[in-house]
Amino acid sequence: MCEHDHPVARVTPPAITLSAAPHVHGAAYHRWKWPHPSSPRRTVTRPEDPAARRRRGTVSERLLRGGTEPDPRFTLANERTFLAWIRTSLAFLAGGIAVEAFTGDVFDLVVRKLLAVVLLLLGMLLSAGSAVRWLNVERSMRHGAPLPLPLIAPLVAVGGAIASGVLVAVVLTR
Repeated sequence: MCEHDHPVARVTPPAITLSAAPHVHGAAYHRWKWPHPSSPRRTVTRPEDPAARRRRGTVSERLLRGGTEPDPRFTLANERTFLAWIRTSLAFLAGGIAVEAFTGDVFDLVVRKLLAVVLLLLGMLLSAGSAVRWLNVERSMRHGAPLPLPLIAPLVAVGGAIASGVLVAVVLTR
């Protein structure tokens, strides 16, 4: 009985049916039940013997320089952050190409070239910086060291401010 003195009905969900044709893949494919809460859980363990683990290639060994393998979730989060920076660098590269290709009648030649070059250089620096950042964060996680400062963010801020300043100057002088 609970604190309100009335019984609580326990509802067991029915088995989930995944297909209408059980003969195609077998009964195990079509009927599935949640395991009982008291059943033993499968745990993933890492082998303690370094020889039992899969060895990395020589390039990976040189780049990562030892340490212990971090939790895969953190490594994957680091990769997602790297890919986000790469997408941003591609956007700057596309912006530089677009400024050069499509704004011939909007900007003077010098302004157009300056803006395109700033955006293209920013995209290149951001791409290289994101790779360096990924590697430094990965090394820090492997050695249990503090994460490095994100020096890419000020680079994007300064480059964006320069490009915005050029655009504001062009708009004000028209």
